Amino acid sequence: MEFTAADFDRLLMFEHARKSSEAQYINDPLDSENLVKWGGALLELSQFQSIPDAKQMLNDAIAKLEEALTLNPGKHQALWCLGNAYTSQAFLISDSDVAKGHFDKAAEYYQRAENEDPGNEIYRKSLEVAAKAPELHMEIHKHGMGQQPLGGGGGPSASSNASSGRKKKNNDFTYDVCGWIILAFGIVAWVRMAKSLGPPPPAR
Repeated sequence: MEFTAADFDRLLMFEHARKSSEAQYINDPLDSENLVKWGGALLELSQFQSIPDAKQMLNDAIAKLEEALTLNPGKHQALWCLGNAYTSQAFLISDSDVAKGHFDKAAEYYQRAENEDPGNEIYRKSLEVAAKAPELHMEIHKHGMGQQPLGGGGGPSASSNASSGRKKKNNDFTYDVCGWIILAFGIVAWVRMAKSLGPPPPAR
């Protein structure tokens, strides 16, 4: 995957959010909003890591989000972020049975988020996508995409135009769905963090 200027900006923004959340946690460990922000930043940052580091970062995100729920069990943003974290974890696992367990957990968290905030379009869409996620997981791992960096090329070329066309269609579908999930999460997380960070300090 090409690392663009926009990716670099996102990386910096979420790294800043992670650090500020970490500092805020020392001052107020009972701030559930801060824990959600911290978990969300870790979730975003995991996209820029190698698979082992991404798995560790997702585990850390889940821990922060679950801590937020112990403080505020009805916090729908934490529930939804947990759904995203389990979905992301599932796509990093090649064993479809283990991945299905993660997808089931994700669907459960999306449903709980939707129950807490009925009518939320993003939560409803996440539930719809979660239902198709196991099938998408099988497609990705069947074509060996789970073992490559996202968007990575390589591998043998298709033996015929027909299979090449089918693969392209499957890949387009995969990237559409994954892109939608990442975009939706990115927009919501960005708006939430922009509000919580406030304006930048004045230049000296």
